[in-house]
Amino acid sequence: MTGEHTGQDSAGEDAGRQHAHGGDRLRPGTATTPLRAGLHLRGRRGNLTLEGSTAVPTVWGLLEEPLRSGRLAEFRKGLEPGSAVRTAVDTLLGQLAEHDLLLPAPPATGHPDPAVARWIDATAARPADAAALLATARAEVLAHDPASPPAAAAVRALTAGGVPVTLTPDPDLPRDRVLLTVRGTGPDRTVAAGRGGVTGYVTAPGSAAQARADAAALEARLTDATDGAAAPQPHQAPRTFAALLAGAAAHRLLCAAAGLPDPATEADDPRLLPGIPAVLLADARLPRADHHSWLGPERIDADRRVRLAPPAGLAEALQRIAALGDRRCGPLPGPLPGDLPQLPVPLATCTLPGPTTGNATTPRTLTGGGPRLDLARLEVFCRAAELLLGEAVFTVGADPGHARGRALRHAAARRLAGAPHSRPVDPARWCGHPQLRHWWTTLTGRLAVPARLEVHQAAPHAQAYRAVVRRTPSGPGRGPGPLLGEAVEATPGDAASFAALAAVTAACTATAGAPDTPPPPSGGAAAPLAAAGVPTAAWEDLGWTGGWLADLAGREEAFRNTLHQLSGADPAITPPASDPAPDSVPDAGLAGLLRSFGFTVLHTAEEAR
Repeated sequence: MTGEHTGQDSAGEDAGRQHAHGGDRLRPGTATTPLRAGLHLRGRRGNLTLEGSTAVPTVWGLLEEPLRSGRLAEFRKGLEPGSAVRTAVDTLLGQLAEHDLLLPAPPATGHPDPAVARWIDATAARPADAAALLATARAEVLAHDPASPPAAAAVRALTAGGVPVTLTPDPDLPRDRVLLTVRGTGPDRTVAAGRGGVTGYVTAPGSAAQARADAAALEARLTDATDGAAAPQPHQAPRTFAALLAGAAAHRLLCAAAGLPDPATEADDPRLLPGIPAVLLADARLPRADHHSWLGPERIDADRRVRLAPPAGLAEALQRIAALGDRRCGPLPGPLPGDLPQLPVPLATCTLPGPTTGNATTPRTLTGGGPRLDLARLEVFCRAAELLLGEAVFTVGADPGHARGRALRHAAARRLAGAPHSRPVDPARWCGHPQLRHWWTTLTGRLAVPARLEVHQAAPHAQAYRAVVRRTPSGPGRGPGPLLGEAVEATPGDAASFAALAAVTAACTATAGAPDTPPPPSGGAAAPLAAAGVPTAAWEDLGWTGGWLADLAGREEAFRNTLHQLSGADPAITPPASDPAPDSVPDAGLAGLLRSFGFTVLHTAEEAR
C-alpha cells in the first residue's frame, strides 16, 4: 500500500488519537529504507510505503528511536498539539497501526527467553495471547532412531522455541520420518517430516492420524516422481538437509501451538489455493523449498474435507489444475505443452498410467488442442480425470455448467452418429464463418489433408447442429473416410469451426508423433469460463478468439437446455445431488478430491455411452 502525507487535516489527528490501539513500539525485525520523497518499511506481518513529501524521512528520523525503544508516549508529550510535526507524526503512526507494524509497550509477551519473545512480537497479532499458549505447550518427537539427525534437529528447534520436548522411539516409523506433536490448550497438533526419494516434505498441522496418512501418501508419490527421473539419485539426504527439514517442521508446529499464521501463508504465494492445506517440499540439490497446495487420499480432519467453490474463470481453474497436476506430489498428470509444436494449433499433453502387464506398466499419452493453450490444457485435464475415474461413467468439468456442456455434447454426438443424416445444412449458412475459414484453410492448405466437411441439423427447428470432418477416400467406392473431427454446437458455423479445429488437432498430433484416439467433442463448453471477467474490445469480431468465445458464451446456457430437451426419454445425464457425499460414487478418493478443488464430477448414465 502507498500512503501520502497530506499535511494538517482531521484524519491525521484521528489517526494519532487512535494509534494506541495499534501499539506504542515498532514490531521487532521491521526494516526501513529511505526513499527520495518517502519511506518503505518491511515487517513479518506487513509492508508499507509512504510517499509524497521529502519531509517523511525527516519525521521518521525523529520517530524511529522512540518507536524501537517503547518511549512513544513520552515522545508525543513533547510535541505541541495541532502543530505540523505532531500532525505528521500522528499520520505516520496511523499508517503503521493500520499495517500491523505497532505493538503495545512495554512488552507484554511474558516469555522468559528474549529470542522467543522477539519472534512472537514480530509475528503474532496478539503477542500476549501467543506467549500464553506457548507457555502451556508440551512437545513430543517420535522417530525410528532417536539419535538420527532429523530427530535431534527437531528436538533442538522445539527447545529453542521455548517448549519442553520428549523424545520417544517408534520402531514402526520409517527411518527418515519424524512425527512432531504439541499438546496444550486446544486439540493436539502433529506435523510429519520425512523424505520420499530425494525430496523432503513437511505436512500441514493436523491430528496424528492425519499426519501419518499424509506422510505415507507423500512418500509414495515423491518416490514415484524420483523413480521417474532420468538422472541417478542419491539414497541418503545430507545431514544438513535433514536438520533444516526438521527445523522447518518444528517452526510450523510452534506456529500452530501459539496460534500464529502458518508459515505457508506468509509469502503470499499466488500458486497456493486459499482453503487448501499446503505441504512444504524441499530438495537438497539444487537447494530449494516451497509450499504446494495438497490434499491426500485420506481426508480425516475437518480442514482436509474442504470443498472449494467452483472457479470463477479459466485462470482460476488452471491454478487448481496446476495444484492437482503438480509434477512431484499431484494426484493427476499435469497437462503441459511439453515439446509439442504450438503452431498451427496449440497442443497440450499428459501421461496417464496404463494397464499393468506382468511387472511392467504401459503409460498412455493424452494429447489435445484448442483455440488457445489454456483451453487445450483444461480439456486434456478433464479427459485424463475421466479416464482415471472410468470414462464410461463420469464427466468432469471445471464448474457445473462446463461439465454439463461437455456431457450433453458427448451424448448428442453419440446419438446423432447413429441417426440417418436427413437434415443437411446448406453450406451457405456456415462456410463464411471466420473461424471455419481459418481452420479449414489450415487443414486442407497448410497441412495438405484431403478432407470433406458435412453439417447436419440435430432435429427439425432445433438450434443444434452436428458437423463432421472426414478424410477424403483415396478412390471412388471406398465409403466414408476416417473421422478426423466432429462437433455439436448451437449454430452451423460454430459446429463446422470446432469440427475443423478438431481435425487440425488430430493431424498435428499425428505429425508430432503423439497419436491419440479422437476425443468426444467438447467445443464451446468452456467458453463461459474463458469469457468470464474478460472484457472484449469492440473490434474483436468472430475472427478473434476472444470475440468468438464471448459470442459462444452468450448462448451456451440456452444451447445446453436445447440438448437436454433433445435427449428425450433417454437420460443421458444423471445430475448429482446438490451436495454429494464423498462415497456416493465409485472411486470416491479421486472424485471427492476433484470436488474438493471445486471441480464438478457428473455421473453419466452408463447405458447412454
